[in-house]
Amino acid sequence: MKRKRMTQIFPFILPLRRTQRKLFFYAKMYFDRNHYAKAKASEFLPFCIYETKSKLLNENTGFDMKYQENKVFNLRLAAETINGLVIRPGETFSFWQRVRYAEKKERYKDGLCVVNGKLVTVPGGGSCHLSNLLFWLFLHTPLTIAERHPHQLKDFPSPDEDEPDGVDATVSEGWLDLKVKNNTNLTFQIEISINRPNLYGRIFVDQDKGYCYEVINRDKSFFKKDGKIFEQVSVCRQVLDSKSQQVVSESLLYTDVFEIGYSLPEGTVIQEER
Repeated sequence: MKRKRMTQIFPFILPLRRTQRKLFFYAKMYFDRNHYAKAKASEFLPFCIYETKSKLLNENTGFDMKYQENKVFNLRLAAETINGLVIRPGETFSFWQRVRYAEKKERYKDGLCVVNGKLVTVPGGGSCHLSNLLFWLFLHTPLTIAERHPHQLKDFPSPDEDEPDGVDATVSEGWLDLKVKNNTNLTFQIEISINRPNLYGRIFVDQDKGYCYEVINRDKSFFKKDGKIFEQVSVCRQVLDSKSQQVVSESLLYTDVFEIGYSLPEGTVIQEER
């Protein structure tokens, strides 16, 4: 039998535990010798190396759509803290170093969030929508991923069917962050905007190096384990010549395994128990 955490036995101490975690979380960053990106600029750098968009509302959650509208509200607050951020050579981007200030003017509304493996409503829910988009942007740059945590459970299908699997990044203040480090001699800048029906992201750079990236899936499969269905997928990155669009190289970034929490389409091949 799995041992319960103290906060599961005594849930009333959870707010204190969260405050404690956040205190140590940011104290650790203060002393970790990283130079965190803080400067913002209203004028963007000259070269856009990648842009993407993500549908704001997901009708497949099984929850009242008001929580999707609340998510959009929360995303607007969070996006303001990141839009225009400059990442100079040697600097590190931290999701929470920026988004921790999102509630300075207005408070978050209740949105959807996975807690202890269950989809629930919490203030600020939906922040993973932004961290997912940022991670997808970063995968199309030479920035080094310093910290990234995948979702252990995929609760509902992605609203964009063309989006590769296994390219998400979950965040939880005090516990899980998304960080990238600029180990190049280039300067990058992030643009985040909301224009219904989409969340938009672009990443700029100060020099055109003549190449771009494409992120793809390889070896996607489904299997059963302990009565649950899991997906395993490899995430690969191709380097392309910007002019010819010819593939120069391809490398495996990582392999993700996560539980599927919804019904797969009829005819999906699922391997037996491993």
